[in-house]
Amino acid sequence: MSRKLMVAGNWKMNKNLMEALTLASQVITRAKKMSGQVEIVLAPPSPYLHTINSMSKDLSYVKVAAQDCHHKTSGAFTGDISASMLASMNLAYVILGHSERRKHHHESDVLLAQKVSAAIEAGLSVIFCCGEPLSVREKKEHELFVLQQLEASLWHLDATQIKQIVVAYEPIWAIGTGQTATAEQAQEMHAFIRNSIAQKYTQTIAQTTTILYGGSCNPANAGALFANEDVDGGLVGGASLKAEQFIQIIQAR
Repeated sequence: MSRKLMVAGNWKMNKNLMEALTLASQVITRAKKMSGQVEIVLAPPSPYLHTINSMSKDLSYVKVAAQDCHHKTSGAFTGDISASMLASMNLAYVILGHSERRKHHHESDVLLAQKVSAAIEAGLSVIFCCGEPLSVREKKEHELFVLQQLEASLWHLDATQIKQIVVAYEPIWAIGTGQTATAEQAQEMHAFIRNSIAQKYTQTIAQTTTILYGGSCNPANAGALFANEDVDGGLVGGASLKAEQFIQIIQAR
């Protein structure tokens, strides 16, 4: 069964307006020469979402994602952005559960379940991040840790809703550290996540769910990571801030 291949660039809190537009333009220009077999997702800071989404609208395989959304539709939540606001800009995705949001904004699995539901109800697809810290990996409890994240934040979805989820496995110990899970470690965890989805839902749903690797993915290691049967692409951080590096990662997929 075929499933969507994807490389997503999470720009985090980087780039001023002109830098962001330049980067987006460089990636989109190169993307026009590609076959479209790989979906390219750009996740710029929220002030640039509408403009960059407009820049990419003529390429069906280039999408734009927000980096977060609120779990409420509207209200007195200064500085927050609702899923319905994102949907009104015709965005395709929102990233939820990134380890930096979990850590710095104290986002719990319960809150993330609410955000996931809000996003899906608004018509967005979700790139849902999960992954373990080094202390859990060293205890060999990483599979249980990730399963608990999935159970708490995704398993409330029905069989139709879960199809709007892209899972991004990000070993926390490899984010921004220069360390990377080996190709074997990545495949092991991606296969575990896929099997967990099959046990909760169906084998068909599991085999059509896109699962990305996120954790210091770069041009040097992307090929080995993406060669794995259950690794469908990457959620790229720092390397997505340089157009040439990001394009090389896309081409590795």
